[in-house]
Amino acid sequence: FRCGFTCLFYGSAGTGKTETVLQLARQTGRDIMQVNISQIKSMWVGESEKNIKQVFDNYRAKAKECRMTPILLFNEADAIIGKRQEGAERAVDKMENSIQNIILQEMETLEGIMIATTNLTCNLDKAFERRFIYKIEFERPTLEAKTQIWKSMIPSLSDEFAVSLAKDYDLSGGQIENVSRKRTVELILSGVEPSEEMIREY
Repeated sequence: FRCGFTCLFYGSAGTGKTETVLQLARQTGRDIMQVNISQIKSMWVGESEKNIKQVFDNYRAKAKECRMTPILLFNEADAIIGKRQEGAERAVDKMENSIQNIILQEMETLEGIMIATTNLTCNLDKAFERRFIYKIEFERPTLEAKTQIWKSMIPSLSDEFAVSLAKDYDLSGGQIENVSRKRTVELILSGVEPSEEMIREY
């Protein structure tokens, strides 16, 4: 029985995909090894392939050191799990295909936990779709959830105003957090609690 655990979190930006990975790691006492895809891709021929192989080599070494299996996180993985180029001629396309083939091979023999997050699934390569054991959609929050997010981010809001904001603006959790941060900055700079009108402006 294969012991690798592969999971894809997909959905709109700001719906909590990355935050869920962080919370899973925190609650289970695991380290996270986050892959920076832009750093993997090199302008030099052959370097990108070496870089991605090194990622998995480093993960294997880290997994041996840790008491709890760490999480290998490919955040915003759209760039590497999209459909492979058929009959690729350009060097860039060939490099992309090579990186994808390496990741697919590594997923087959993975002994650990790999989670990828993406905003796009319509362009997901079929080979990747098969190799992710779980594919979990993160939907935009419901009216009730948005109301609770507003209240948790800005506890001083009245229940009525939180409901009103949730109804009037189709914001994700990440977008609501940005509004909350703007409000906090304004409060720090001016020393005055921003009004409901200002929150609506944000």
